[in-house]
Amino acid sequence: MKKAHYLIILALFTAISGGYSQNKKAKGSSNTKPNIIFILADDLGIGDVSCYGSDNNKTPIIDNLAKSGMQFNKAYTAPLCGPSRSRILTGRYAFRTGAVNQDRVAEIKPENEVLIPTVLKSAGYTSAMVGKWSQFGLTPKDFGFDDYLTFQGSGVFWSKEKKKAATYTENGETKELKENVYMPDLMHDHLVKFLDDNKKKPFFLYYSLVHVHALIQRTPDSKPGSDLYADNTAYMDKLVGKLLATLDDLKLRENTLIVFMGDNGTASIYAERGTIGGKALSGKKGSMLECGSLVPTIANWPGVVPAGKINNDLIDSSDLLPTFADLAGAKLPTKNILDGRSFLPQLQGKKGNPKEYIYMELGNKWYVRSAKWKLNRQGELFDMSNAPFEEKLVVDYANNAEASAAYTRLQTVLKEIAPEKGIQDDGDGSGRHASNVNKKKGSKEDKE
Repeated sequence: MKKAHYLIILALFTAISGGYSQNKKAKGSSNTKPNIIFILADDLGIGDVSCYGSDNNKTPIIDNLAKSGMQFNKAYTAPLCGPSRSRILTGRYAFRTGAVNQDRVAEIKPENEVLIPTVLKSAGYTSAMVGKWSQFGLTPKDFGFDDYLTFQGSGVFWSKEKKKAATYTENGETKELKENVYMPDLMHDHLVKFLDDNKKKPFFLYYSLVHVHALIQRTPDSKPGSDLYADNTAYMDKLVGKLLATLDDLKLRENTLIVFMGDNGTASIYAERGTIGGKALSGKKGSMLECGSLVPTIANWPGVVPAGKINNDLIDSSDLLPTFADLAGAKLPTKNILDGRSFLPQLQGKKGNPKEYIYMELGNKWYVRSAKWKLNRQGELFDMSNAPFEEKLVVDYANNAEASAAYTRLQTVLKEIAPEKGIQDDGDGSGRHASNVNKKKGSKEDKE
């Protein structure tokens, strides 16, 4: 073969190989900048999602997201929305940030805490926050987001439902929520514009959904006499589908990691309908029982996250910041202790370095949990073998070798974490807003 011919063939092979390499990079190589979308559903527990076995709720689009991606069966977050959002965005436990109750979340300042958008900005990411921001003070821009749309309070759907629903804020401008405009649809329109404007550069989208927080109102799809909670769940599912369709239209789906998560367990009376296999779940929103913190969590990224994979590793919402930073190639903040651990290897189908325990807290209560055991602040040990349906108090663990070893191990973990040395709750211990605690009891719906 003549040298000229050889060089031509070599050049062609290199070009083909380079194209193959680029395609592989577009599907998750560490040399690329994949997009990250984090969807946070409001008050959505595992009993609300059909792929987790819900008897009474149907979520076909979210189910398909799990079927074509990875479903986490042991994913936890703080059992109330403000402390949960703080833990998600900072990657830190509440006794470090002060977010031990709803009111204290508003005291978090940008000069003290570094949030996900600031971390990712160092790796060239632009970011948007769309939806619920009410527990945090200041604005999303103050904490590093480049673009945002927020509204006042929780459960804001229609302008006429309550006074604070009359307006919303879009990139610093207060606007009127017009009559017959549905806030979740307005949020969707905003994020579509953000995605379209930023489709040629890496982005992080924090999509903080309205559903299914009370007030449980009619949706644009509701019919007279319909089950409004089912309608709200279905509309949330529909919005996830509309987002996926937008990503397909913009040809962004192949290079985008989507993580879907609930911000805490199901709220109030709606937890009663959230049965699985005919069984009631242990705990709900605001509770330190299992399903106050155990939430639906799904990851999807075509060609990168293994399809149809069920993951039983213990993870918690503090792990999101280091996972996203790991994926983006961003440097972790060093000014504060980070409590999260990256689970990016698991998302890539590898074993990774799973946690041996997770730590949860709210108000003046906390616990540490391993795969089988749970130890709370009072020193009570629970056998969690039948969770999420039952938490069995172990009365005489000293005479049970396995239980005794678990108690010693988890007690050591709590001593190492030392939450009692951090910022303590200054409320009534429940973690709720003081204004809500002082309201008349007997309300059927959880307030924000």
